[in-house]
Amino acid sequence: MPSEFLQLVGKRIAVFGVANRKSVAWHVAEELVEAGAEVLLVVRSPERRNSVAKLAKDLSIFVCDVEFPDQIEALVSELRQQYDQLDGIVHSIAFGDYSEGPKPFHETNKEQFLRAFDISCFSLVAISNALKDFLSPQASVVTISISTTRMASENYGFMAPVKAALDSSLAFLAKSFSKFSEVRFNAVAPGLLKTSASAGIPGYVDSYLFAERATLRGRAVQTAEVAAAVAFLLSPKSSGINAQRLVIDAGMEVNYFDQRLIAGFLGTDLPGN
Repeated sequence: MPSEFLQLVGKRIAVFGVANRKSVAWHVAEELVEAGAEVLLVVRSPERRNSVAKLAKDLSIFVCDVEFPDQIEALVSELRQQYDQLDGIVHSIAFGDYSEGPKPFHETNKEQFLRAFDISCFSLVAISNALKDFLSPQASVVTISISTTRMASENYGFMAPVKAALDSSLAFLAKSFSKFSEVRFNAVAPGLLKTSASAGIPGYVDSYLFAERATLRGRAVQTAEVAAAVAFLLSPKSSGINAQRLVIDAGMEVNYFDQRLIAGFLGTDLPGN
């Protein structure tokens, strides 16, 4: 029997962004199924649906490329034909074109930046607006951000400002929806994760290994830990949390001056060694 603690049994939640078994969205789906929720997966293409179906077994899978408004409209129509409402949305969608390789931020291509913004940020607004009358009055919407947008990681480049805009949009969505509902908007903001999507970021592996050393526990953040936080924010147990970011970084942000990191940078031993 699923745990009753999160009170997600029977709740219907749409999870956008599953690509493969390493996806944050897939880990979230697994966590929600274990908690007794009814999970609807939304993927980018028919080809993706075919590959995800091998993982999803009995879960319903819908296709919607959020870059195209007509596909969002079609998705809403399809959902309305089959269900009466949604109790939650997980927005785990991000796209950045790094095909030109790493380059200084001031050389960011306008088309790259705007497309990344459209898919990674505005899609949350578009989806929320399209589904506003289909959400239960106390539904929860959770997006996936990053632990900090104030650290100028050169290889991450234009995606950090895009994620900052995503974070800011939470307050405005929460305020807008408060006029007619109690729908909540929050973000889970993890440190560096080992996913297929992150593998496409130039120099990511080195950054990941450093981030792992910088955590207080010396172990990297796990995708399953992120998924558990998402489930909590979808749950009625988090009903008092709105327009917030829940950082999941194993204490990394407080530990940059750790003696081990400094000694490693200087190539010296710790005192007493």
